[in-house]
Amino acid sequence: MCHLFAHQPQRDYESQTRSLRMGGHSTSIRLEMSFWDTLEEIAAKEGMSLAKFLTTLHDEVLDHHGEVKNFASLLRCSCLIYRAKSAVVVPEFRGSTAAIMDAAE
Repeated sequence: MCHLFAHQPQRDYESQTRSLRMGGHSTSIRLEMSFWDTLEEIAAKEGMSLAKFLTTLHDEVLDHHGEVKNFASLLRCSCLIYRAKSAVVVPEFRGSTAAIMDAAE
């Protein structure tokens, strides 16, 4: 089991801080590269720049909840939801996560 997690590329879990403007304020967000990659993919699918997508998401959360607590964690959870909904289960690999990861490499 640890092979599944231990052999992932180090780049995926390296952190990167990016600066952007949201709601007229400059801010910085620190996330692991795999999350930045996923957010860029989501933004592209929505036809937006990453900054526009993050601003739109922030504004929608603000409208819905009245505040935005821990935006970086919200982004990580959003990526997990997106990846879970995008996952394709390949029947011949059912029950074998190692086979799925080997197939993805």
